[in-house]
Amino acid sequence: MKTWNVTGAALAAALAFAVPAQAETVVAAPAAPPAHPAAYMYGKFAEFLAEETGGEMTANVIGPEVVSLPQMKDALQTGLAGVGNSLPLYFAADFPQTGVAGDLALAGRNPHAMGWAMTEWVVNCAPCQEEYKAFGGVFLGSGSSDVYVLMTTKPVNTIEDLQGLRLRSGGAPYSRWAENFGATPVNLPVGQTFEALSQGTIDGTMASIADMLSYRLVDVATNVLRVPLGTYHVTSNFTVAADVWADMSVEQRTQFAKAANRADPQLTDRWGYQMPGEANAAVAEAGIEDTEPSEEFLAASNGFAEQDVQSRIDSNPLAADFAALIEKWDGIVAEVGEDPEALAARAWDEIWSKVDFETYGM
Repeated sequence: MKTWNVTGAALAAALAFAVPAQAETVVAAPAAPPAHPAAYMYGKFAEFLAEETGGEMTANVIGPEVVSLPQMKDALQTGLAGVGNSLPLYFAADFPQTGVAGDLALAGRNPHAMGWAMTEWVVNCAPCQEEYKAFGGVFLGSGSSDVYVLMTTKPVNTIEDLQGLRLRSGGAPYSRWAENFGATPVNLPVGQTFEALSQGTIDGTMASIADMLSYRLVDVATNVLRVPLGTYHVTSNFTVAADVWADMSVEQRTQFAKAANRADPQLTDRWGYQMPGEANAAVAEAGIEDTEPSEEFLAASNGFAEQDVQSRIDSNPLAADFAALIEKWDGIVAEVGEDPEALAARAWDEIWSKVDFETYGM
């Protein structure tokens, strides 16, 4: 069995010329624990890769104890992983152009549309592709969270209730939203949200309702306000190590991309739809106050989001391109529906069927 990128650069090099007996195996790193939607997606990818290649390629999915998110760049460049889940905003210095899409987070209202818009945008974004080459990886698609809401330890029913609140922010757009309404944004890793809420360091978080379960916020939050804030969609679900990609034939690259394309919406389906449903049930069971925003609150929030997004579109052509693709995919999702396989089939026609896999990523 030929193994791509096993436990280090030296071992990978030693195995580089092994004669394949049956299947070729790529080490796949979701950089997430089993309960995380990225791990769910990689489980699906392993199934799809075997299907698309007729069993000639397989994925050995490893856990975050082997490769974590901060280690992903080194893992891809040294051979520890052959394909991995990397977050461009986590490596912001490496992806300033790709990160432009993240500055339009407040435009996010449809998870599937955001994931596919991000995918099509990066595939056709020349400066983004150059960033991936410098990073040592090949981009094969994105996904999205659900639409973020406000979870707090204090009631928030009016705009005035936001005054002085300390809210965890997952990025610059959310910080701008908080500051606009008199709250103080706090940059904090999502894994520290529970402790910060329980100790009173922060009063709330702008995040996925799935965090109620993923990070046990259901045990400390007392209020949910369903004001739609935006999405987290700047992901690179399957970042293939450049050396691994180069070693593949054109047929193998195509098959690998087909498997990734089918797996990409699985992340969105799990993160944007399945997990929120489970979290909503937990919120109800816990007796957490769960309210919809008033018309006044919603109008003010959406008004700021529109202004914020438009200011980015007006100042950066790349942002304008991404915004146009959001509109395109909003329409496609409305037409096709939310079934991941149906969306993947449409995305192949819209995006990947137009890619030359002899030159893409090379």
